[in-house]
Amino acid sequence: MPMYQVKPICAGDIKVDLPSCMYKLPNVHAQQGNSCTSEHAFQNGEVDPAVKALEARQDEIMRKLYELKAAVEGLAKTVTTPDADLDLTVSSSLSSQSSSSTTFKDTADLDTLLGKDLGALRDIVINANPAQPPLTLLVLHSLLCQRYRVLSTVHVHSSVTSVPPQLMSCLGPRHADSYARQLFQLGFTLIWKDVSKLQMKFSVQNMCPIEGEANVARFLFKLLAPYPSDPALATLVDSWVDTAFFQLAEGSAKERAAVLRTLNSSLGRNPWLAGPEFSLADIACYCCVLQSGPASSTPTNVQRWLKSCENLGHFRPAKLLLQ
Repeated sequence: MPMYQVKPICAGDIKVDLPSCMYKLPNVHAQQGNSCTSEHAFQNGEVDPAVKALEARQDEIMRKLYELKAAVEGLAKTVTTPDADLDLTVSSSLSSQSSSSTTFKDTADLDTLLGKDLGALRDIVINANPAQPPLTLLVLHSLLCQRYRVLSTVHVHSSVTSVPPQLMSCLGPRHADSYARQLFQLGFTLIWKDVSKLQMKFSVQNMCPIEGEANVARFLFKLLAPYPSDPALATLVDSWVDTAFFQLAEGSAKERAAVLRTLNSSLGRNPWLAGPEFSLADIACYCCVLQSGPASSTPTNVQRWLKSCENLGHFRPAKLLLQ
């Protein structure tokens, strides 16, 4: 029995409503299909001008970040190579796409040949010895500039003490937009370096270096036009390229005389070395003939062919370099 007994002060059937959440907020998705809050939405569906200004500012920031990313990735491709010891940048040029006086049947697709750029400039880096200037690459560079927007730069490696001025400006004058790498389709970087053989590097991760001026010339020419589909004609072009570099450029006087006789005979039947069309064979043989000696001592058909090459205009950088 309890000591004290107190009467209840309220009925025992009182119901208390307990809250299901601690805080209640207004629904921010009041309007379907509208990404902004109801505070910034008008009845006609228009967005608050303040939100529009904020979105425009964000788009501008993202655009600048994309340009910066492309520039950094393009520089990283050169810096990550063993040839990052560069101490002088001399020239860069922007050449808009224009009609070339030399016509090719098919136009090469950079995305097919080199892969997607993924926001970074596709930069071809070439190491060359200033004692042996690659004349064929200067001609091919001139052709590439007429086909694509090319960012051309010349650097000097620390292994070279001095480089003649004509080699420093062999790719043309500096362009005012050279800092905006995203405006270009292709990079052409020439590094004067103390190397025994010419080297080309494109993709450090996916591609091994290419050595030899003949092999680099083949690679660059494929950016202009594919090799002939006829196996016999493609073999003829490769044969002339090898003959130019191994016999005209590096052979004895007897070998050079024999090659000039063969050139004279072939050019007596066709206007170009590979038939009726201009090809890499003409570029390689022209440059090697100039390097082997004066053109006045060459046979008649060869002299006529040399003038036909010079009339195209693409061989001017190579000829000026030898003067």
